[in-house]
Amino acid sequence: MHDERTGTITQINGPVIYLKDAPDFRMGEMVYVGKERLVGEVIGLNRDLTTVQVYEETSGLRPGSTVTGTGAAISVLLGPGILHNIYDGVQRPLSVIAEQSGKYIGRGLSVSSLDEEKKWHARITVRTGQVVGGGTVIAETRETPSIVHRSMVPPSVDTAEVIWAAPEGDYTIQDVIVRIRCADGSEQDLTLAQRWPIRAPRPTAHHYASSVPLITGQRILDTMFPIAKGGTAAIPGGFGTGKTMLQHSVAKWSDADIIIYVGCGERGNEMTQVLEEFSELTDPRTGNPLMDRTVLIANTSNMPVAAREASIYTGLTLAEYYRDMGYDVAIMADSTSRWAEALRELSGRLEEMPAEEGYPAYLASRLSAFYERAGMMQNLNGTEGSVSIIGAVSPQGGDFSEPVTMNTKRYVRCFWGLDKSLAYARHFPAIQWLDSYSEYVPDLSGWYTANVDKKFVSDRAQFIALLNQEHALMEIVKLIGSDVLPDDQKLTLEIARVIRLGFLQQNAFHAEDASVPVRKQFLMMETILYLYEKAKALITLGHPMSVLKESNIFEKVIAIKYDVPNSKPELFDDYHAAIDNFYNEVLEKNG
Repeated sequence: MHDERTGTITQINGPVIYLKDAPDFRMGEMVYVGKERLVGEVIGLNRDLTTVQVYEETSGLRPGSTVTGTGAAISVLLGPGILHNIYDGVQRPLSVIAEQSGKYIGRGLSVSSLDEEKKWHARITVRTGQVVGGGTVIAETRETPSIVHRSMVPPSVDTAEVIWAAPEGDYTIQDVIVRIRCADGSEQDLTLAQRWPIRAPRPTAHHYASSVPLITGQRILDTMFPIAKGGTAAIPGGFGTGKTMLQHSVAKWSDADIIIYVGCGERGNEMTQVLEEFSELTDPRTGNPLMDRTVLIANTSNMPVAAREASIYTGLTLAEYYRDMGYDVAIMADSTSRWAEALRELSGRLEEMPAEEGYPAYLASRLSAFYERAGMMQNLNGTEGSVSIIGAVSPQGGDFSEPVTMNTKRYVRCFWGLDKSLAYARHFPAIQWLDSYSEYVPDLSGWYTANVDKKFVSDRAQFIALLNQEHALMEIVKLIGSDVLPDDQKLTLEIARVIRLGFLQQNAFHAEDASVPVRKQFLMMETILYLYEKAKALITLGHPMSVLKESNIFEKVIAIKYDVPNSKPELFDDYHAAIDNFYNEVLEKNG
């Protein structure tokens, strides 16, 4: 029900409007603006004026129009039917909007976020007399072939007793399935769905330290710069460096249970491509469509700027909801720079004091509040789940020293810096290994030791050392050429080339190379380092690099990524044997 608390518009400045005679409105309250009932949110209150940001186009509004309060904060509807859906920034399903208003979103459309007519077969998991609390699972429904949806008691309920529970059967999201009596004696009806304000993090019982990696199938991420489940990562890169493509690969191949992709302020044609591609992708784990465990939130650059600011929080709240069911969720925000630009535009219209490059002074705190909602958690119902946040950053001109990138670096523990020259050279992923880092390596080393091999972390460190040596040597090569280098340094350059082409570079369209198990990644590292060890021994014995390069062993090792199927790690023994043959042949030929 909407109460009748109203205010009158006195001033309009783009998506920001000012009201008088609205003393009872509350900060963060959702309001309906004008005759078309445009959705807005109260963002400022003083004695004389109330400030509202409107999430829809405000053209045609005029002073004197009425604004009606709802008494509730901007919220999302959480229940079965979220997955396989495409929403705008305030959780309105775009497919339903298209049926009502065509290609362009009409103003003031009141559309339910979830299908209220559809019946779901629900298995009720509580019984009369049972004591429940916030997070207790009350019903299970098969939301998609891949995901079981667990409807829960809202987190705001402390302890309560079930006084009635429906039998197993088919119910809409509005049908009452459980009735509880709270500690204060009041009774509350529960349905398959619940509402939650987007700006309030959902409560948890315990926050765990990072200890398990989010496996992505991308070698440069899993081995060199890993992210933990419940971790945070930034992907900064200029135009055309492959941010969206990298997020696609992570979304498709990572071992997260649920993917939430927020297209925040990106170009409409690019977002259309994302929507079409995701709809066609097959989930490699189940063989079902990838959309069966995916939610897309599309708020393109031509949509209202205020809704862009809200879209990030909408996606986060959906992610936390599925985390509360015990799922590992990965949220892709593409891109946080466009979100920061929305903050800047709204801040300018509010005539707030600008900080660096015109961004509001609270940019850093908003970014930190966003990334802080990630984590591996113990939920209120005792299950464990995680929300991993991977945010793309689009610095103008590829300048990593601009405010959004610099502030993001303060709050993420994984930095995957994309490089324009690598992208233009068709090196995918175009992550510059010299600029990137992961602070999760010490936390995850125990997992790698227990689940892959105790040499994994030391091999990774050796790879990074060789790549750093190559960078230092290339400075000399640029000045005086490679011919004057001693053979051991020539070998370093050659092995670094093998690492770059055979390990760091991946082919997203190759059946064996699009996604690689961590065990195979380790065996590839071992093989490359074994080649380095044998070649180094030959150079120590006085054999020149020119003789070593007569063999095709370096090219053969580069081709491992294609030639060894992911399912046949035993074939790596053949490569060790080939390296031994190479070593013996050079010794025999050259005495």
